[in-house]
Amino acid sequence: MKVVVYSVHNFERDFLLRANTEKHNLILLEERLNKTTTSLGKGCKAICIFTGDKANAAVLESLHQLGVNHLALRSASFNHIDLTKVRKLKMKVVRVPAYSPYAIAKHTVALILALNRKLIRAHHGERDLNFSLDGLVGFDVNGKTVGIIGTGKIGSVLARILHGFGCKILAYDKEKNKKLIQQYNVKYTDCESLFKHSDIITLHIPLAESTRYIINEHAIEMMKPVVMLINTSRGGLVKTKAVINALKTKQIGAFGLDVYEEEEGLFFEEHSEDILMDDTIARLMTFKNVLITSHQAFLTETALRNIAETTIYNLDCFENGIDNENEIEL
Repeated sequence: MKVVVYSVHNFERDFLLRANTEKHNLILLEERLNKTTTSLGKGCKAICIFTGDKANAAVLESLHQLGVNHLALRSASFNHIDLTKVRKLKMKVVRVPAYSPYAIAKHTVALILALNRKLIRAHHGERDLNFSLDGLVGFDVNGKTVGIIGTGKIGSVLARILHGFGCKILAYDKEKNKKLIQQYNVKYTDCESLFKHSDIITLHIPLAESTRYIINEHAIEMMKPVVMLINTSRGGLVKTKAVINALKTKQIGAFGLDVYEEEEGLFFEEHSEDILMDDTIARLMTFKNVLITSHQAFLTETALRNIAETTIYNLDCFENGIDNENEIEL
């Protein structure tokens, strides 16, 4: 089966080819899916897309007219897909529901520790032969209260890790995980209480209209002074300009982000010779207590292998008419 694969990065190319074992005719493209690149899917019943690809109503209509009726996502999230339009066109969408929650949970911990112990500042200072310890004081994570918003696969792994660090854990989720309560003493509460009592707050929920800007001016006002905020989930959960203002007043003491609400066209790409046109992230980059990684929390060999193998499995199911548990219910 011929499949156009959009937004292919060098780091995933070999994993896709190895998982495929030449079963499908994969056309690997660097181009993103948008209104102007839909024509590249001509002759395909299925295409494969990544998180930065736009599958809005206009794009889906164009794909449908070309004969594409199947979308294979190389991601767990599907907020970049217009599911209402998918339903109307009777298309099918499959995803990779879980590739490595451990990768993202541990990257979250890495951001917490690096920010707390000023590791990046220390590294840069020592490269300039500045071995002074001034400005590098951190705090003991043991005994601190961490608020985890979202205790799905990633949030649950994170809770286990932080319990091992001796943290007190508050959680917010629509569904309570009894195992976390019983084994790791996780206390479920509402968002307001979590904001008020947490020393560290970390986000692990999907992006939807109900969760967009869950971290906004009002939420930040309820937080402890100099709270640490971490986002390795979706950029749109955080109102970035509100965070910048809170960093200025020291209401937020540290901010670690692996995702950014305007990351499209910026993250995953080389811009070292370009002028940075995004004033918001440019301002974030001026703070010494902000650590930015470019959507790399998932980036482990295990995750890339699982994404590739599940993607090929999803394509196999489509080609052979087999029911697939990874299909998104519409």
